[in-house]
Amino acid sequence: MKTMTPKQIVAELDKYIIGQDEAKKSVAIALRNRYRRSLLSEDMREEITPKNILMMGPTGVGKTEIARRLAKIMEAPFVKVEATKFTEVGYVGRDVDSMVRDLVEASVRITKQQRINEKYGIADELVEEKIIDALVPGASSDNVKNVNGPNPFDFFLNNSNYPSQKKQYEEQQNLEKQSVPEDVAMAKEQVKIHLREGKLEDQLIDIEVEDSVNTNQLDMQNEGIGIAIGNIFGDMMPKKTKHKKVTVREARKILREQEAQNLIDMDQVIDDAIENAEQNGIIFIDEIDKIASRSSMASGADVSREGVQRDILPIVEGSVVNTKHGPVKTDHMLFIGAGAFHVSKPSDLIPELQGRFPINVELKNLDKADFKKILTATENAVTKQQKALLETEGVNVEFTDDSTDEIAEMAYLMNEQTENIGARRLYTILEKLLEDISFMLPDNSVEKIVIDREFVKNKFKETVKEVDVDKYIL
Repeated sequence: MKTMTPKQIVAELDKYIIGQDEAKKSVAIALRNRYRRSLLSEDMREEITPKNILMMGPTGVGKTEIARRLAKIMEAPFVKVEATKFTEVGYVGRDVDSMVRDLVEASVRITKQQRINEKYGIADELVEEKIIDALVPGASSDNVKNVNGPNPFDFFLNNSNYPSQKKQYEEQQNLEKQSVPEDVAMAKEQVKIHLREGKLEDQLIDIEVEDSVNTNQLDMQNEGIGIAIGNIFGDMMPKKTKHKKVTVREARKILREQEAQNLIDMDQVIDDAIENAEQNGIIFIDEIDKIASRSSMASGADVSREGVQRDILPIVEGSVVNTKHGPVKTDHMLFIGAGAFHVSKPSDLIPELQGRFPINVELKNLDKADFKKILTATENAVTKQQKALLETEGVNVEFTDDSTDEIAEMAYLMNEQTENIGARRLYTILEKLLEDISFMLPDNSVEKIVIDREFVKNKFKETVKEVDVDKYIL
């Protein structure tokens, strides 16, 4: 995925987003440049910073969707933030640094899941042994008691009963040397065969799982300054476990995750996640036009808007942000700004911030042909989604070609006559169109519904009317 050419990236985006070729081209080049940069020498690599992109266009034309699909294709850490959530330093509100903290958290999640996936093979073998031990009475897990270790406070209290580590080790070795009876070994072998054939999936067993207690978390306004009261003593406290009665099928899922988690090195995961966030992270700043001052004579709320821009500036320029996982550099993160800019203009942003978004892309309004393609040509077309939903009720819904034509025409007219909300207008129309059908289901007498042009017209004859030009004539 990470070595896709710009043409391949655009072809992948075309499956989900109609039109906006200029924007797709810009983001595809920005991503390819990351791969090119990774092939350079260390000295040259440090010098090259990503060319941030500023997308301009009305709502519902695909700005957010392009960035989100991009992150999915590249499996890169991605976070979407609204510029309007942030306030100037000194005011109550979210600190701009929180966008970097959110990105690091997203990166930790991605990296951790990747490492867990790598360990599933080994984990499956361990899980099989645990399930067999739980199924066969008299197996080793029943003989060997779970030793949680000494009470960590015994040492502080000078308790004379504090056992030595040597004695504990010797006892453990003796228990492991006890031979399992022959009949138990045969039974275990038999159970293993049945288990692999899938004959015991619904058998109930008693398993021991880690008890994840919700510790008291003091979190200072979600800004990453957290103190977990239960973790003050760290690993001194033994892990709490509890017994759970579940089927073999469920036990396999629970234990698989548990064992895989135990096999990964979290310190290494965090180091890799920070590097991934620094080198491949994408931060999408939406509603950036709302923090642009509309005049040079800034007063009142405009002062705060400019303050937010000045706070965002060092992060986009490249700085170090402290997170709970350690300091993170923002020099090589890709920032994509987006906004409608129907009231303000990109030139209303402070010059320093404009300079940090060198690539400006204007996204075009969607026309009738675009709406038609969105309804039929995309992978996750709205009509396909609605058909799949109603098929669960045993009804086959068919949209004729002229019906999608009419819906596209209607969406275009509604956007022109009222507020332009882009492709989101299609969701509004389809929900209204299928409202009565969806309400009457399930109905055994109905198996197939054909939606044609007449059906659409009848449903919306009161909503969409031709504009009466006469009322504008004085």
